[in-house]
Amino acid sequence: MEEEADSKVSDYMSKYVVTVAPDQTLEEVARLMRKSRHDGFPVVKNGNIVGIVTSRDLILRRKGKKVRDVMTKKVIVTYPNTHVTDAARVMFREGLSKLPVINEERKLVGIFTNMDVIRSHIERVTPDKVRKVRETLESLYSVRTVVRLTKVKISELIPTQNKVQPEEFRGREYEMKRGLAEPIVVVRTGDRNILVDGHHRVLAAMELGMDEIDAFVIALSKNIELGLERTAKSMGLRSIKDIKISKEADRGIVEVIDSTKA
Repeated sequence: MEEEADSKVSDYMSKYVVTVAPDQTLEEVARLMRKSRHDGFPVVKNGNIVGIVTSRDLILRRKGKKVRDVMTKKVIVTYPNTHVTDAARVMFREGLSKLPVINEERKLVGIFTNMDVIRSHIERVTPDKVRKVRETLESLYSVRTVVRLTKVKISELIPTQNKVQPEEFRGREYEMKRGLAEPIVVVRTGDRNILVDGHHRVLAAMELGMDEIDAFVIALSKNIELGLERTAKSMGLRSIKDIKISKEADRGIVEVIDSTKA
């Protein structure tokens, strides 16, 4: 159940988007920036996004008088059904503060920002994750469970996932530096702490030099070897240091709209 990705961009994006047209003047855009307090706008023609213009464009590219003269014509966009975590990976990787959202007809339908990413993480219902794990464990192994929120030592965690995505790892590291990371989920059976949710967060915490991390610990009433443990052993997983960072690329998450080829 690692890093549930049920939340979609459509759940958090702003559907009201302030846009500008290619033939608008830079003076008009500057006034709109001051009025709206936005630092950039999608450039739209006939409902289609053809570029993006930012305050940086106005400052650094003073040649020309119209938006089309200074706008960035290659724009990374995403889709309403993209998972929030996937969109966040791309934003952290590319250093973007916002992603325009387009529909199947390639029309602009929203804007997804870094504040939406933060909001989605804060609003995650971690207790619901814990409840689902408890119910599954109690049903599978006929045990009772007790949950407590505490700190666990990273060195004592046994992972159940052998690799993590680099973009999400960097995203979790970014969050942890700002105190936004939610607790991980651990199953305590016997004297073993089995990590079932939060591999990216734990790896990021270790890289940041942390010894402990907040966790929802689900303690079992019996010492049982979980199926997850057996799988972990078969993959040679003994500690967090055994987790590898994958180099697989994102697919079907975003695309680049290039109006220079139109």
